[in-house]
Amino acid sequence: MSGRLVAKLSKGAPMSFKRVLLKISGEQLSGKHEFGIDTDVAKYLAQECGKVLQAGCQLVLVVGGGNVVRGAELAGNGIKRVTADQMGMLSCLMNAMALTDIFEFEKVTTRCMSNIFATQVAEAYSFRLAHKHLKRGRIIIIAGGIGRPYFTTDTAALNLALELSCDVVLKATKVDGVYDKDPHKFDDAKLLDKVSFQYAVENPQIKVMDKAALGLAMEQSMPVIVFDPMQPDNILKAAQGEPIGTKIG
Repeated sequence: MSGRLVAKLSKGAPMSFKRVLLKISGEQLSGKHEFGIDTDVAKYLAQECGKVLQAGCQLVLVVGGGNVVRGAELAGNGIKRVTADQMGMLSCLMNAMALTDIFEFEKVTTRCMSNIFATQVAEAYSFRLAHKHLKRGRIIIIAGGIGRPYFTTDTAALNLALELSCDVVLKATKVDGVYDKDPHKFDDAKLLDKVSFQYAVENPQIKVMDKAALGLAMEQSMPVIVFDPMQPDNILKAAQGEPIGTKIG
C-alpha cells in the first residue's frame, strides 16, 4: 500500500463478494486531460483498489482505451473497422501497462495480462494463469478486450467476469448511478437504486453500458453495479455490497 495508507483498515463488515470485476473507461483515466492518462487519477485508483485487496476481496480490472483511440470512431476514410478496433485494443494495452506500473509504485501487487499477442509487455491472458494470480492476492489488469473486433470493452468485461467466476461487475461511470433520463440535460432526472435487466436493455435512455453487454449480463444473471468510483471508498463499498449507485439485476 502507499505510505498514505500505512494504517491497516479495520475489518468492518464481512465482504459480500469474494471476487469482483471493475470496469474503468479510458475517458475516466484521462482525468483533467483531454487525451492520455492523468497519473493523479491512476494513483487514486491504485489506492482505492488496494483497499479492496486488503479487505480480502479478489479484484479483476478491465480498462478501456477511449482516452487514446476509439476504434468505432476511427474507422473510415480508408481505415477498416477491424483495423480501427485493433488499434483500440492496443490503446487499452497502453493504459493497462501504465496502470500496472503505477499500482506497483503504490505497493499494490498487480499483473498486466493481455488478450492480444504482446508477450514482451504483458502476460498472455489465460483463465488458469489469471486464476492463480488472483488466488495469490494480486490484482490483474486485463487489456485488449477479448481480442476480437466489434466487441466493446463493456462486453469484454462481462465475458471475463463470467469466465473468472466473479460475483459482480462494478461498472465505473462519471455519474453516481443510473438515472431515468440524462441528468446532464434534465434537472428532474431521478437516480434509480435498482433496475431490472429487462428495463436496462429496453430503455434507450440508459447508456451507461452497451446493450450487448447488458444482454449478456441478463442471459447469465450477472449483477452489475453502476457507480462513481471517484468518491473515496466507493469501490470498497461496492465490493462489500453496500447500497451504492444502481444495481442492475
